[in-house]
Amino acid sequence: MVIILVSVDSLSGKSVIGASGTILGEVKGTEVNTNTWQITHLHVKLSSIASETLGFKKRFRSSTVCMPVSLVSAVGDVITIGSNINELSQNPQISECPE
Repeated sequence: MVIILVSVDSLSGKSVIGASGTILGEVKGTEVNTNTWQITHLHVKLSSIASETLGFKKRFRSSTVCMPVSLVSAVGDVITIGSNINELSQNPQISECPE
């Protein structure tokens, strides 16, 4: 396991890109395990294409999903997910964030 130290503030607003280059959305928040102080999930506001493909389409607003950080393959100017959008649509770990 590789642990990368990243501040929560530095993640907010970053674009999230799938392995095939599809823009999945933008980070709007995180979930943190307060026992270990590790980020466990990213709150990703999905693009309309990603929302529809992943089955989280909302009628009047964008969906925000909780995506486990275990799916992240790289963090830089953007956050890269190691799976393409079709693989992500089959991933039961991705769920709608509670409001």
